[in-house]
Amino acid sequence: MTKRKLLLVTISLLLAAVLSAQEKSSTAQEMYRPQFHFSPREHWMNDPNGLIFYKGVYHIFFQYYPEATVWGPMHWGHATSTDLFHWKELPIALYPDTLGYIFSGSAVVDAKNTSGFGKDGKTPLVAIFTYHNPVLEKAKRKDFQYQGLAFSLDDGMTWTKYAGNPVLPNPGITDFRDPKVSWYAPQQKWIMTLATKDRISFFGSKNLKQWEKLSEFGLQLGAHSGVWECPDLMEMDYQGRKTWVLLVSINPGGPNGGSATQYFLGNFDGIQFTPTDTATRWIDFGTDNYAGVSFFNSGNRKIFLGWMSNWQYATQVPTLQWRSAMTIPRTLSLKSAAGKLYLASSPVTEMKVIKGKSITEANITSPVNYLVAAHQKNENGLFQLDLDLTAANNFSILLDNETGEKLVIGFDHTSNKYYIDRSKSGVTSFEAGFAKKHFAPRLSTGNSISISLVFDQASVELFADDGLTVMTDVVFPKNRYTALRISTEKGTIVRQLQYTILKSSIQ
Repeated sequence: MTKRKLLLVTISLLLAAVLSAQEKSSTAQEMYRPQFHFSPREHWMNDPNGLIFYKGVYHIFFQYYPEATVWGPMHWGHATSTDLFHWKELPIALYPDTLGYIFSGSAVVDAKNTSGFGKDGKTPLVAIFTYHNPVLEKAKRKDFQYQGLAFSLDDGMTWTKYAGNPVLPNPGITDFRDPKVSWYAPQQKWIMTLATKDRISFFGSKNLKQWEKLSEFGLQLGAHSGVWECPDLMEMDYQGRKTWVLLVSINPGGPNGGSATQYFLGNFDGIQFTPTDTATRWIDFGTDNYAGVSFFNSGNRKIFLGWMSNWQYATQVPTLQWRSAMTIPRTLSLKSAAGKLYLASSPVTEMKVIKGKSITEANITSPVNYLVAAHQKNENGLFQLDLDLTAANNFSILLDNETGEKLVIGFDHTSNKYYIDRSKSGVTSFEAGFAKKHFAPRLSTGNSISISLVFDQASVELFADDGLTVMTDVVFPKNRYTALRISTEKGTIVRQLQYTILKSSIQ
């Protein structure tokens, strides 16, 4: 290579690096842009799809419309990460075709090559998704949704749609969608958990191509104020005892309005899901955790990711270049409280990659507003707050700014409920029901409360009592919350406070 050519190559690389840095800076500085939650650089996003871990890489696919910041003909967007926080957005994975839009679904590692898609020793990754046919829908037919396949032989980078699609035709159900596929080892078969309007239907297959209906669940159980969507069936362990968990999202009908995700605990024998109790339970009592599912192939851990928005106002939130983000990834576990078993959530341990300086204080007994000085010195305003308290009375955590905007998170001892109050949190006028105070029951017992609060530019995630009670809410302050105060009433003591600065993961 001549010196001139070498110089031109060097200049080109430097220019590319500068442009990339400028793009990163521009994205990071956008108003309300999440700094450590995944969000697309531009345009509309909703449900997480095809969550899968393979060869050290986490893949998230997602409902994506690349032409506007409102919902439109759905594609599968794609992003990857090796640590669950630093995400690289990749080209669109699946585009609509003559069979319809590409709605929600899942992906699996077909290690045994049951599908026959693998060749030359390459293991196929197989995506299972819902086709939504707008032509049939416009003709007022009921069978406009059906299931299709695509496969990848290059570790998820590119995808080929199966020529035999659809693999599961619609029997005449208007909502027939969101397949979550898992491997059921005892019977060496694949299980498809499918949302079918007001219930869940289970299907079985040996090769991912031919499916047999096995059973139905839930027609007269759980919340039914809206359509059932985005199910997930997973086997979990509690003290050596196997328990099956079935997630079912519903819209509307959440405990605080709009979209939410309920869950059921029970047993699954390869054909039928049988609940061990019939209580309606929620994985998150906030308003902004919907359509979440678990990663396939993540080992013994169940890693959950949800869409951090709500259909009640998702298309109206005041963001300009993009719409919506994902929750932080969470580890699911089973925990007991007052003699009952619950599904708990906590931030994944990988969150350590975005943690900065941490300050710990102990035995704060003042019953008046306690100003957390570390927050005032935190230039980016991103933080995790961990508190260990006695719960003899009420307490609150207040985030506010000089313009009077405030976000309040707290505990009401009389009702034994946690709450998030965003009624004066900032911009709220875009939807009549946004500015409200949301409540969640305290499930743990005893006089000790633990809280972990994760705050990004425009969201707060509350994990109380080791994740037994969880709340996720988005907020849109016009100015950064510069003050953080903890207010306690007599009898409530902050035994320990840990404030950790969080770093942006935009790359």
